[in-house]
Amino acid sequence: MCKTKMAINASTPKSTPRSQQRTNQTPKITSSSSSKTSSSNPTKPKTPSFSDHPSTSYATTSGSTGFHLSTDTSISSPTSLTKFRNTLPENPNIYDFSEICSATNNFLSKRYSSSTPCWHCTLRGADVIIFQRKFRRKLQTSQLRQLLSVVCRSHHISIVKLLGVSISGEHIYLVYEFVNGANLSDCLRNNKNVHFTVLSTWISRMQVATDLAHGLDYIHSKTGLNFNFVHNHIKSSAIVVTEPDFNARVCHFGAAQLCGEAVEENEIATKQLGENEITEEPRSKEFRSSNVQFEGVRGYMSPEFQSTGVATQKSDVYAFGVVILELLSGEEPLKFKFDEKSRDFVRKSVIESARAAVDGGDGSVEGKLRMWVDRRLKDSFPVDDAEKLTRVALDCVHVDPDQRPNMGRVAGKISTLYLKSKKWSDNMKLPDMSFSLAPR
Repeated sequence: MCKTKMAINASTPKSTPRSQQRTNQTPKITSSSSSKTSSSNPTKPKTPSFSDHPSTSYATTSGSTGFHLSTDTSISSPTSLTKFRNTLPENPNIYDFSEICSATNNFLSKRYSSSTPCWHCTLRGADVIIFQRKFRRKLQTSQLRQLLSVVCRSHHISIVKLLGVSISGEHIYLVYEFVNGANLSDCLRNNKNVHFTVLSTWISRMQVATDLAHGLDYIHSKTGLNFNFVHNHIKSSAIVVTEPDFNARVCHFGAAQLCGEAVEENEIATKQLGENEITEEPRSKEFRSSNVQFEGVRGYMSPEFQSTGVATQKSDVYAFGVVILELLSGEEPLKFKFDEKSRDFVRKSVIESARAAVDGGDGSVEGKLRMWVDRRLKDSFPVDDAEKLTRVALDCVHVDPDQRPNMGRVAGKISTLYLKSKKWSDNMKLPDMSFSLAPR
């Protein structure tokens, strides 16, 4: 009996007049009815509702706590979808610098990473990670606000979401949601145990490759916004691998735009872009004279990026190809090995070793590929799929940027290889068997 009274009171509150009860029982809510309700109660502030948009109509049901789309709604039209998206409460957070200082204990807390200034902390009740970066070039306040709004409204399961920023002097503090996991570089190379890796199966590495491909494809062309995004930070240490399914998520989305690192291809690349993680001398005389500095990591930079310092989507594709080769072989993009004959250290690239593995020269491709692929997979992988994935990665690292495929095409090929690898993995599993040790 008590539960029945509570249910009745919850559905029909005592303070609700009968006239409003009749209004709530109507199948549709229109702008005219909402205006009448607001006029009858002038002291109550008007709250925004979905019914304010004439292109979308909603209906409610008795006892329901939310809105349901009616059958005659026009939500499928592009205009109404845009209006519906704008009503979502996803505005970016603008943090005061004092909040950043308080969350990081005035930046005295232990850094989460040794390579990049970042702190894992709690901010406004959320588990976040804060990255400190320098502005590479000056951005107008309106431009920065527009970029921030665009980035924070982007969603993808393979991308770490940006929550907001804080600005102090020449630094910008990017606040991302914290994702519990390990970066891909640590997963592939464990300094404490070189013979161990959590990515010990072929399907786990295909899962990482597929998530990374679709995440970067979303950044380049699937955001649904009229903006050409460039990531400019694709590397194994910027990819988080999560358990238990080894899903991969791309970090630092939007950092290149918000920090002023990404420039249009038609802009002059001789602008001063500030200090960088690793500075390499530009090749052309024009850039040597202007002393251009740019941000990049050795082994992931495309040839045109090294010569111009301009980050483009094609340079992202190049870095993606290096990561896939790194994922297949388990080796670093660049390493130095001592040569006994020359008595000197020789630099070897994972790109060169991959090309030698799939080259049909001396010996069979299968034998050389088995020697090149990470031995911690224990030779348990489909050779045909591994060869195709290697060739896709080599297409991405082509010297000519015009010869590199776009990420949409790459994501489609890798998805096909993932489905074939999943079928191979399922066939390799032992059948379910039951047996008894008891005497008959």
